[in-house]
Amino acid sequence: MKLFVLGATGRTGHQFIDQAIEHGHDVTAFVREQKKLIRTPQLEIIEGDLYDIDALTEAMHGHDAVISCLGTDLSDPDFLASVTDKLVPAMKTNGISRVVYLASAGIDNEIPGLAGKAITFMLRKPLRDHRAAVDLWRNSSFDYTIVRPMQLTDGPRTSTYRTAIDEVPENGKHISRADVAQFMLHAIEEQEHVRESVGLAY
Repeated sequence: MKLFVLGATGRTGHQFIDQAIEHGHDVTAFVREQKKLIRTPQLEIIEGDLYDIDALTEAMHGHDAVISCLGTDLSDPDFLASVTDKLVPAMKTNGISRVVYLASAGIDNEIPGLAGKAITFMLRKPLRDHRAAVDLWRNSSFDYTIVRPMQLTDGPRTSTYRTAIDEVPENGKHISRADVAQFMLHAIEEQEHVRESVGLAY
């Protein structure tokens, strides 16, 4: 497959690209500036403005799926929602229906107990932006998968994480970026969790 990746310079994005190439896929990284990435025969790097719908539409041509590993932007509280608002028409123009979006546990107030309330309060601004972006996908006709990991770590790939549809795994606290990337890639390859929101944790 040919995969179009946003957020490729982040730590989860790096993991996703490495694993996708390892599985033989061709990857395009659409980035604001080329850093920490090295172009290879399987990795095309395109620099562009995430707010530029024309640039996104042109760069996206010929791809099979879109993967967003973008994080929030402290300088723009509506960053994710604004970018997603541009992705929707760009995907429609290119006839791409499959998207995997990396969000965060807590966007649906699904983390139980006092700890969940505390986390949701502390992260209320980035969670609000993620939720606004996720609502755009949920209200669309796309074959989306929303990925909601608990606390991200830089641990190794274990392949032993747990999943929960619309909830978070019971007593789950954290998960490595490598395992999150593995889940995202598997969802694309196997066409699993289509139009579902999945919580991840160990």
